[in-house]
Amino acid sequence: MYYAHSTDRQDKYDWQFLKDHLENVADIASGFSREFNAKEFGYSAGLLHDIGKYSPEFQRRLDGAKIRVDHSTAGALEAKKLYGIFQSRILEYVITGHHGGLLNYGTKECGLDERLSRPVLSDYSAYKNEISAPDLSKVRPSLTPINNKLGFAISFYIRMLFSCLVDADFLDTERFLSPDKSSLRGQYEPFDDLFLKFDNYMKAKLSTSEENPINRYRREIYEQCIEKAELPPQIFSLTVPTGGGKTLSSMAFALDHLRKHNLNRILYVIPYTSIIEQNADIFREIFGNKNVLEHHSNYDPKNEKSESTDLLQEKLKLSSENWDIPIIITTNVQFFESLFSNRVSRCRKLHNLAKSVIILDEAQMLPTGFLKPCLSALSELVVNYGSTVVICTATQPNLNGLLDENIKPVEITRSPQELYEAFRRVHVTDLGDIDDSDLSARLNAHKQALCIVNTRKHAQKLYEQLSESESCYHLSARMCPVHRRMKLKKIKNLLKEGAECRVISTQLIEAGVDIDFPAVYRTISGIDSVCQASGRCNREGKMASGEVYVFRSTEDYGKATHWQSRVAEIGSMIFDEWDDPLSLPAVDSYFEKLYSYEGDKLDKKRILPSFEERLRDVAFPFEDVADAFNLIGNDTRDIIIPYDDKARSIIKQMQQTGFPGKYARNLQGYTVSIYVEEFKALERNNAISSIADRFFVLNKLKDYYSEDTGLLNRKYNGEDLLLIA
Repeated sequence: MYYAHSTDRQDKYDWQFLKDHLENVADIASGFSREFNAKEFGYSAGLLHDIGKYSPEFQRRLDGAKIRVDHSTAGALEAKKLYGIFQSRILEYVITGHHGGLLNYGTKECGLDERLSRPVLSDYSAYKNEISAPDLSKVRPSLTPINNKLGFAISFYIRMLFSCLVDADFLDTERFLSPDKSSLRGQYEPFDDLFLKFDNYMKAKLSTSEENPINRYRREIYEQCIEKAELPPQIFSLTVPTGGGKTLSSMAFALDHLRKHNLNRILYVIPYTSIIEQNADIFREIFGNKNVLEHHSNYDPKNEKSESTDLLQEKLKLSSENWDIPIIITTNVQFFESLFSNRVSRCRKLHNLAKSVIILDEAQMLPTGFLKPCLSALSELVVNYGSTVVICTATQPNLNGLLDENIKPVEITRSPQELYEAFRRVHVTDLGDIDDSDLSARLNAHKQALCIVNTRKHAQKLYEQLSESESCYHLSARMCPVHRRMKLKKIKNLLKEGAECRVISTQLIEAGVDIDFPAVYRTISGIDSVCQASGRCNREGKMASGEVYVFRSTEDYGKATHWQSRVAEIGSMIFDEWDDPLSLPAVDSYFEKLYSYEGDKLDKKRILPSFEERLRDVAFPFEDVADAFNLIGNDTRDIIIPYDDKARSIIKQMQQTGFPGKYARNLQGYTVSIYVEEFKALERNNAISSIADRFFVLNKLKDYYSEDTGLLNRKYNGEDLLLIA
């Protein structure tokens, strides 16, 4: 008898038979891969993945022998014997990687090639007595290459098959070893029920909305989204101005589109955690907590290890492993880095992206240095995996020339230009060059004004000049979210009361912050950023027109640097060329210039060419690409700020328990991201203590944290992060 998994029983009465495990995994994997016409490959991968366990050595290991056994290479070797090079190579990657991750093909010294060239493994031939490998001689992947990138298409297919296998393997193993946990999976409400919940919510909302021109336009956007949901799966654009209700309208599209085309789930992909938390709260209110997964670095349910008896939390932890839940809200970083990862834990969920509706909110924030690989992955999901992608933003990026001609986005709204005019609430003035003295004078002349600058240092300096007035406030990512929310609440109250209020902020206020000033000043930047800043001016349309002033700081610390200098330069060109630099044609021109200027830097790590270089040998660099595809780099650390009694109480609990990760969710509002150099400086000054070597707490709050400006470091002049994981 050959076994896959053991229990504590010495008589082996309840051990899992290896044949059963292989057939179970094959059935599950083929079911997953059927969604993209790959069921034969999925079945073969499942059947062969663990045949190395037929060796006497592995069976002895299950009996308690302290020996290491390579059981994941045997299936790949057998595939190499059984099938032609193309079918074999696909299975070789998938099977050898099902524990350690997808390998580079590499050379005889390193990678998949080396694994398959090792000396003969322990004898696993007994597998032939229990299972028969299927015939794949006539099976070929059903793939349409996009932009002639056949290598990328095949590598993506391998990655999706890999996802099917590893999820199937985990699920069957869990069902055997942890049946109680396994029983918690699924049990989501059917989409028919979710449609009804959404419909009831929207009927109540629309019935109580005030009759005015803006609300009529919002209703038209909503109705147009439902109308266009009839169209077949493809790439859509949804161009809706700030305040147009795109969150609920895009969900209306997603639900109707999913129902009409028998799709599986809905994903919202968002650049900032601040927006995610807001949208997740809305969707949880509508659909119920158990049907919505919020998944990002600040909230990863898998970190909440053990002792919790909360069944809902346990279910969300499980759904975060493979994204089998109806509605997922995640970040650009989590979504795209998973698509290019080689790790089992990250790739496990990818097969559940097939036949899904994927909405990219604030799509202009797609990372420019990785734009081409990101668009290629999205195109693959649409063309070869039956998904729909919605590129959703007020400032639609010009993707002409970057997408395949056959998959250009279809606009959902009938007249984006008419919507722009209807929601237009500001007049933009270019002030040209200005120093902080003049800028401070202008700000002081306003009773209420917001000034957004590019760097933290500029925000700090400008705030210091204005801070003699009690009505001046500072906002930046140096403040923990709880602190920022308190400041924003106070600011909103002052604005509502008509009291004096001047705010100096970095660009963090441009994303998802519902705030309304009569006048906004913005350091020159990309046109998309200027548009976002304008969305904080006359937001509620209480005036005929709000005033937005764009300026170029003459202070050394106020000038744009690195990436910001490039987008600022192109932004300046648009201001010179267009009477209305925020108009849709101007925005289109901005992105056209930006992408033309960047050129090859739109794939700065040469990820796409790396999959074409050795296509003939089906030799792909999965490990190298996973290391290279890193949207925000690895040069930041999160530190916990013991800002109030609640934070200090949670930190104390973390220090006393063996499971500190379970409190991570409750502390997400108390973290600040800093660069490694600053982190090391704080460590040298004994200003940081660690919990379980995973969580880092600021020790000297009074010395290093200001109620006015947040985390202090006089020598640190870093810029705000543009992306949050």
